[in-house]
Amino acid sequence: MMIDALKEKLISTQGKQLYGYQAKAIDAIMERMRKFPENYNVLYQLPTGGGKTVIFSELAKRFILEQGKKVLILTHRIELLGQTSRMLSDIGVENKIIDSKVKMLDEDKEHWCYVAMVETLNNRLNDEHIAFDNLGLVVIDEAHYNSFRKLFKFFEGQILLGVTATPLSSNIKLPLKDNYQELIVGESISTLVDDGYLARAKTYSYDVNLKSLKVGINGDYTVSSSERLYGNYFMQEKLLYAYEEKAKGTKTLIFNNGIHTSLMVAQLFEEEGYEIRHLDNTHTEKERQEILTWFHEKPDAILTSVSILTTGFDEPSVETIILNRATKSLTLYHQMIGRGSRVFGKKKDFTVIDLGNNARRFGLWDAHVNWQDIFRAPNAYLEGLYTDEEIEETFVYEMPDRLKALFRIEELEPFSMKDAYVDATRKGKRPKEAIEISLQNHVHMIKRVAEDEFHAIELIDELEGDIEQRIRDYTKCISKTTDNYRQWLIDEYNRKLRQGLRVAFED
Repeated sequence: MMIDALKEKLISTQGKQLYGYQAKAIDAIMERMRKFPENYNVLYQLPTGGGKTVIFSELAKRFILEQGKKVLILTHRIELLGQTSRMLSDIGVENKIIDSKVKMLDEDKEHWCYVAMVETLNNRLNDEHIAFDNLGLVVIDEAHYNSFRKLFKFFEGQILLGVTATPLSSNIKLPLKDNYQELIVGESISTLVDDGYLARAKTYSYDVNLKSLKVGINGDYTVSSSERLYGNYFMQEKLLYAYEEKAKGTKTLIFNNGIHTSLMVAQLFEEEGYEIRHLDNTHTEKERQEILTWFHEKPDAILTSVSILTTGFDEPSVETIILNRATKSLTLYHQMIGRGSRVFGKKKDFTVIDLGNNARRFGLWDAHVNWQDIFRAPNAYLEGLYTDEEIEETFVYEMPDRLKALFRIEELEPFSMKDAYVDATRKGKRPKEAIEISLQNHVHMIKRVAEDEFHAIELIDELEGDIEQRIRDYTKCISKTTDNYRQWLIDEYNRKLRQGLRVAFED
């Protein structure tokens, strides 16, 4: 039986007041545990910022009181280890952290709850240095990670509760439905936003050509190909433009897919006079803490990072999230945006700047998601997502105001590739006549503002987006849209444009 003093402490120590949806979730999970008291695995979903740690901590307390059995909570990040332990202590649950310093676990009557890192616990269990007596419940935080699977064989008689914001396995070959009998879905993002528990996201998407990105064995874009794309001058310029247009002066967190890119971002913003810091997993704990303290204290701080702040990081004052990367991971997409979703003081909304076509791939952050369908048929969901090619087919290029001013667009007649194509074919000319007309238009645009031939050639780069849009419109007209053919047309167009400008300046 439980020691009376411990039971009394658990009952008398009150934590923070639970929100209605949190209490409802605990009741629903407890009901399932009563119905299936052992050897049952259940998965619970709740959006980032909804208070999953609060829920499973209170659940652990109630389970100990009701069942008189111990609880083990598993995490995959050291930051989550400390956060969970503190949360448990605040509600009266004495707990023991099993970290690298704990080599053995003797008979322990003082603690009814343990918090452990996956790898550390796996090593101790395999070495048979640790055994849990009277253990009834195992809670798995961030359950979508597959690192937890190696531990399941040690807890076949207990109830396993997985908790995640996105019940979609990090490895598509290992679906969560293989390890969990059922999914309990919590409140949706839109409901939590409407009820004032989460801030509302204002999303601004900037079209990005992702053709150069490669997909790695983990199913997401490789770091090396992302570094090449996001490290180039035009993407860096697009990032700065987006920040200054939508987020200037706000506390901003930038996510990148490579250390080199993040360092380049920091250099770019510094050169423009902005205060910015860079953070990645090579920083020491002391350096990390110093950077995060600076970020916390400075109202308009800009922090550029690489993956490290997607979990285990809570800074409610963040006002802008910039996705300076593309991802094929729904989980990562939600984690990154979730860093800005906390309600804080007068902050009721936040800005999301998407530079990776992510919102077009997954939908807006607060859009409805059928998690039950994803849990039951993850492959069907993933196969139903738009491909990069399909996304880019929807792009409509709009020339930035800076370029409109540079080329004095208001003084020119609007050009339409579709109209040029229709006009050429009606006159019995070859379809490619439309491209020739477009080239003449671009030569005229550039020549009238260029200082000389060399300047004119440089200005071609400024029209990259406009050229791509015109070629895309042309290939739609002729119903021939293969990537190779379209890229050949773009390369040929640029070659002929340079040639046309040289001729124009010889006159």
